[in-house]
Amino acid sequence: MPHTASAPDAFVPAAAVRVPAPAIQSRYLVALFGATLFVSAFLMFLLEPMTARMVLPLLGGTPAVWNTCLVFFQAMLLAGYAYAHWTSRWLAAGRHVLVHCALLLTPLLILPITLHHAVPPVNGHSPVLWLLLVLGWSVGLPFFAVSTSATVLQKWFSATDDGAARDPYFLYVASNLGSLIALLAYPTIVEPTLRLRDQAHLWTAGYILLLALTGTCALVVWRRGGSTGRRAEPAAPAASDLPIAWARRTRWVALAFVPSSLLLAVTSYISTDVASVPLLWVLPLALYLLTFVAAFSPSAGRLRALASRLMPMLVLMLALVLIAGMTAPLRLILPLHLVVFLSIALMCHGGLAEDRPAAVRLTEFYFCIAGGGMLGGLFNALLAPFLFTDTTEYPIVLVAACLLRVVAGSKEPATWRLADAAAPIAIGITVALSILVNNRFGPLSRMIILGAALPAVAAFSQQRHRFRFAASVAAILLAGTLTENPFGQLEYSARTFFGIYRVRLDAVHGYRVMSHGTTLHGMQSLDPQRSREPLSYYHRTGPAGQAFAALPGVSAASEIAVVGLGVGTLATYRTAPQHWIFYEIDPLVERVARDARYFTYLQACGAACTVVTGDGRISLARAERGRFDVIVLDAFSSDAVPMHLLTREAMDLYLSRLAPGGAILIHISNMHLSLSPVLARIASDAGVVSLWQHEPPDAGALESGKLPSEWFLVARERRDFGALAVDPRWKIPPVNPRTPLWSDDFSNILTVLKRSGD
Repeated sequence: MPHTASAPDAFVPAAAVRVPAPAIQSRYLVALFGATLFVSAFLMFLLEPMTARMVLPLLGGTPAVWNTCLVFFQAMLLAGYAYAHWTSRWLAAGRHVLVHCALLLTPLLILPITLHHAVPPVNGHSPVLWLLLVLGWSVGLPFFAVSTSATVLQKWFSATDDGAARDPYFLYVASNLGSLIALLAYPTIVEPTLRLRDQAHLWTAGYILLLALTGTCALVVWRRGGSTGRRAEPAAPAASDLPIAWARRTRWVALAFVPSSLLLAVTSYISTDVASVPLLWVLPLALYLLTFVAAFSPSAGRLRALASRLMPMLVLMLALVLIAGMTAPLRLILPLHLVVFLSIALMCHGGLAEDRPAAVRLTEFYFCIAGGGMLGGLFNALLAPFLFTDTTEYPIVLVAACLLRVVAGSKEPATWRLADAAAPIAIGITVALSILVNNRFGPLSRMIILGAALPAVAAFSQQRHRFRFAASVAAILLAGTLTENPFGQLEYSARTFFGIYRVRLDAVHGYRVMSHGTTLHGMQSLDPQRSREPLSYYHRTGPAGQAFAALPGVSAASEIAVVGLGVGTLATYRTAPQHWIFYEIDPLVERVARDARYFTYLQACGAACTVVTGDGRISLARAERGRFDVIVLDAFSSDAVPMHLLTREAMDLYLSRLAPGGAILIHISNMHLSLSPVLARIASDAGVVSLWQHEPPDAGALESGKLPSEWFLVARERRDFGALAVDPRWKIPPVNPRTPLWSDDFSNILTVLKRSGD
């Protein structure tokens, strides 16, 4: 493939040199290839969440698991596209058919998919390398085989004598529709109705169907274009065969990078700083796939033009919301984030579709798209947590999107001039002064937006000059870092694979608090006289305080285990000579809890409280049987208890580590999920007794240091509850036999979503 660009390629757009595709001659052929692409994409997007669910009970830590899985899948997709590119380039069509069919048969040697149970890392070591190796060994070959279909099948179709073969990109719509339907079907149909082993067998059946369809496509190619022994490329040179400039390839990569990175960035931001709503990640990913479908549809040009016109206004509106730190009202803020993402993704994917090369360059084109997508995933999933302490990648990618916007009729200067920087600098200074004045008189987000409105209008006036406009947006977002948070002064911020942690000083109420995303993970009074008081969800008058005061196992306990550290608030309930062990998956949380500049609960507990770093369930499995008199489950991933801690197998583990007469106390406070029915079903299946208390919203107030909470209590015998067995605040939870029994092989989050008004 030539590495230098000829003059025509540097100036003639792809759309100008492509020959319009004639009318489709064979509807059956198009239907065959479309169905095959649909099935392959469906299987690929079904395999991704299914694999993550298989890994979860072994490793835990949902964010780390999913981020690493995502990078693995993107890397394998790139490898699949590389295979498709090089084999179609160096092999004649007939030989390529034989090689590809042989490749697709190979995964049958290891199907159905099972996860190879290697020993996970311990002591808080990074799970990345271990997980990549396990994924590569377990699902690497099937995923690689499926990932090649989108490119290979379109290339095969272009080698047939069909009337639409000159421009086979319309088949990409079928591929993305398959991905979208699989994305929606897994949490709504597949996961609620099938166990993981059944999902694996269903996937195998689907793969056999894919083999049959692909074999039929191969036979068609062999008869209608592949039997001549020629390569897939046409022999006669044409305008479409001109060498592709590296600048054009780089633009393809950039146009794929921005939506991929923005997909993860907006998902991370809205689930971290806006709302920890279950399955919220489905919305951005669905929009991402829809933009691919729309971009390669007949109306792509009009949609892209509309997105490009609306994007400047939408980005500026979002920039004002970001610098003001607005997260409510959710019904307005969440759609704004999603609409901005939709417009940018549609603009970028529309740009890719508009600049697609002739079929002779199809595999190279898709390889560049996959490369850009993988780079976007690497940037967000691996680099951003190390480079930034906040979701800084979000505004960065917004600015990058502005730089990629093509303005019709605009002539950008060849060099950057001082005058081009004047407007962005003035806009940034004006916004910064507005924020500083606002901070002086109180952090009111509306005032920030009003103060920045005029600079935003000035920025909008630069929209026909993409460099000036992008610089103006960057100046507004940079000035926004001066905004003071209404929830208190930020003292510490850090980011790991498991989320973003912030420590704030609330001088108004006299507390220091730590949050993980939108969820409070602990607070301590600034008053030395109250520094040993358990606050927030662990208040002495709440369910946790009642349990530690009344459970017989507590008064006689010598060993207590707590899964989830937070700031160490529960350590205030330790009495001599008890020894407490906290299991915490994120080493950063322990560092913050032990830093006396922020919190002193662990420091006051001294050597009687130890911390074991690693996933709580895995760490408990290594503990001695029957060791603990009380086990407390207080682990949260942002606003939700990790699912692998709430399964039948997990309950069996807890009971095996619980001493006679002991109890298990589970914290299940959640704004969106009702977990008590699931736990009641699991406890009933295990043959143990349970109690449950859900405090009303008015049970606490920030001024008193108490927040309402929900707790679940499990013991082998009713007498192990002590006085709580007759406490009217503690109820016996009803057991509904229709409630699904969660296990490592099955769970269904949709059945526990709270309805409006619950």
